[in-house]
Parts: sequence; C-alpha cells; structure tokens
Amino acid sequence: MKKEAPSIDQWLKEAKADPAAKNCGMFLVHNGTVRQTAKALVRQGAADTLPVTGMDFSYDEEKLSAAIDRAYTLPGIYYIRVWLNEGQLDLGDDIMLVLIGGDIRPHVVDALQFLVGEIKNHCVVETELH
Repeated sequence: MKKEAPSIDQWLKEAKADPAAKNCGMFLVHNGTVRQTAKALVRQGAADTLPVTGMDFSYDEEKLSAAIDRAYTLPGIYYIRVWLNEGQLDLGDDIMLVLIGGDIRPHVVDALQFLVGEIKNHCVVETELH
C-alpha cells in the first residue's frame, strides 16, 4: 500500500532547527519518481523496451538504516533524512525523498550520490510494470 510523501518544506524547517544545522552550509534534496521510460532503455539503450506503466516497490529497513549510518561517516555530513514509499506505484508517484545536510557543496553532492546509490543498489526492490 503506497504512502503519502512528507512535506519537503517541513523537513527543511526541521533540519534547520536541528542542533546539527549549525555545521550545515548546504542541504540537498533528492525526489525519485516513477518514470515512463524503462530503466533498460535509459541505462542499457534497449530500444525495444516497453514503456513503464507503474512499479512495485519495497525496501529492507535494516539495509536502509545501515546505508544511512555509512553516509554519516562521509566527510562533512551532519544531517540525513530518508523516506521511501512502498507498494504498487503509478507514473509520477514519489519513490523516495532524501535530504542531506553538510558543510560544503562537494561533500553534500558526493554524499547524496553515495546514499541514493546505496539505496537503489542494496536496499530496494523495484519491479517496473509494462
């Protein structure tokens, strides 16, 4: 059963009120959504791939928690918040929201890329529907 996404505006207010915010010069947000273009077409150029009509999505909470812990060990990272959806998702539905705060842009960009990669590669099961 899919969930309602939280408010990014509220997340940012809470992040800026957190004691860790005094060390953050930047916050970045990632909002992954279900797209019509199949992963096989985007990543491998498989032109014969059918359009996506939705997605079955689930995740492993323990693996997610471990990925977040690893991201906190990266240089200059002081704040992380993650929300993942679940269930059968439609085109345009939110898959995930990730908010990362850190000291400088290169650290925050690298950490966001690292954490989203960890989530996508090790924590979730995405089954595209055609």
